[in-house]
Amino acid sequence: MSTTLLVTQLRSDPDVIALRRAGREICRRLGLDTQDQVRVATALSEIGRSAVASGTADVVVGVLPGLPHATLRAEIVAGTPFLVEGDSSDGGVPAARRLVRGLEVDPTGTRVLLTKPLPATARTDEVTLAAVRRSTAAAHVADAADELRVQNAELVRTLDELTRQQEEQRRLNVELEETNRGVLAMYDQLSSELEETNTGVVALYAELDERGRELAAANEAKTRFLRNVSHELRSPVNSILGLTSLLADSHLDAEQTQQVGFLRESAGTLLTLVDELLDLARAEAGHEDVAPGPVDVAELLDELHGTTLPVVRPGVVLRTAAAPGLALVTDRRLLSRVLRNLLTNAVKFTDAGEVVLRAEAEGEVVRFDVRDTGLGIPADQLDAVFEEFVQVPNRLQPTVRGTGLGLPYARRTSEALGGTLVATSRPGAGSVFTLRLPSLSVDAEPPGDARPDPDDADQDLGHVLVVDDDRAYAAVVAAMLRDDAARVSVAHDASHALALLHDGAADVALLDVYLPGTDGLTLRSTIQSLYPATATVLMSSAPAPAEVGGMPFLAKSSIDRDVLVAALRREVRAR
Repeated sequence: MSTTLLVTQLRSDPDVIALRRAGREICRRLGLDTQDQVRVATALSEIGRSAVASGTADVVVGVLPGLPHATLRAEIVAGTPFLVEGDSSDGGVPAARRLVRGLEVDPTGTRVLLTKPLPATARTDEVTLAAVRRSTAAAHVADAADELRVQNAELVRTLDELTRQQEEQRRLNVELEETNRGVLAMYDQLSSELEETNTGVVALYAELDERGRELAAANEAKTRFLRNVSHELRSPVNSILGLTSLLADSHLDAEQTQQVGFLRESAGTLLTLVDELLDLARAEAGHEDVAPGPVDVAELLDELHGTTLPVVRPGVVLRTAAAPGLALVTDRRLLSRVLRNLLTNAVKFTDAGEVVLRAEAEGEVVRFDVRDTGLGIPADQLDAVFEEFVQVPNRLQPTVRGTGLGLPYARRTSEALGGTLVATSRPGAGSVFTLRLPSLSVDAEPPGDARPDPDDADQDLGHVLVVDDDRAYAAVVAAMLRDDAARVSVAHDASHALALLHDGAADVALLDVYLPGTDGLTLRSTIQSLYPATATVLMSSAPAPAEVGGMPFLAKSSIDRDVLVAALRREVRAR
């Protein structure tokens, strides 16, 4: 319930002045600050002046209790509607609205309600409010001269405050201007430094691009060098292997047989090194030929178990495990090479315990773990084992053979298959090599099986033409065929081969792919055109080029008498 502090009627300007004085006194007594006192008092006088301009008005000022704070409430009721619209500079209700937020005009326009929340420290008990009423009554009867003096004092205080604020504003503007100058100077310096940095970055990128091109060119040159050298090394090594095969079939005593075995073993090791160098170079250059196809993982692991078991040390258990039906679409040949490298490394450096190859599905990939209980790898050399020719020194090193190329090749081939290869190890507790591979899309049918067909046995090959610029290897092949062919002719280039065929057609021609002048593929087309009854088989020390496609092809490194004779018989039968 509201407590009334002042009830008055406005008839003339002196009444308005008295209302202003009383309003200021009420605000002061209730604890409002000086600015709020002036705002409320001025708002009351502006509303009162607007009312007496057209008649009289009744004014009631009181305090309305409430939570959390009480509210000062002033109600002015005029005989005619107030002018509520217009410019605040003209005074009246528009000016009062700018001074006090709590100002409402009823729909009739004759009643204005002004409210102002009181501070939390304001006392609104009956004793205090009674004192406010007495003080207000005394202020209300004061004359206009006193009010004018009060207003002049308020004006002086306001001017002093404005002067102080202007001086503070000027000082802040000076500081802001100084700050802006500093910011601009810093901006200019930073812009200059940034421009220099950008220039350096551009130059660095240009240098990096140049170094990248140089490295790519060097890598390509290395790959080309390894490919050419590997091919040149393969030819004499293949000849050595062929000759040792022939020597092994001849009449040798025990010591000679042992020496030939050593010779064949050394040549095989050299050929393996050459093959690993070439495979690594191809993988580094991104030239690895990936032929995806369905792979039965369990069957592959069984095959690897059988081929790796002979090299496992006594007392070491080799186990493989894969879930039945686990399948993966990838290049079976490359996957087999990667896993064989990992298994071979594991059994080389495990002299007690076990070596386990396990495969399992892991989301959309297949995870292969090769785990051993061997010597382990020190933490500071764990990354180095994937670098070329790096071999970690250990007590078993003298008893094993290796080139340090197996793991680098395995990692790069894993990446070519879209997977990853990582290793973890603890010295003395063994190592774990983890290969993760996704399934690839199948773009082509897998190549056919070129193993000997036993049904082809006991068939005479007839006339065989061997065309190879490597005279030593050609002689080896001719010697391999002497018991199975009615006649063997040897040519060392395409023109010589065509001359021999002109003199007497051959039943089958064995052609080296990389012949001087006219190559083996071109010679094969010519023979098929001129002598369609002559079967052809290609061979090479290097991997089969893409142009070979599904043509009969033999790798020189894998040729022995049985493989060679079976391949030639199969082509003769096909004619």
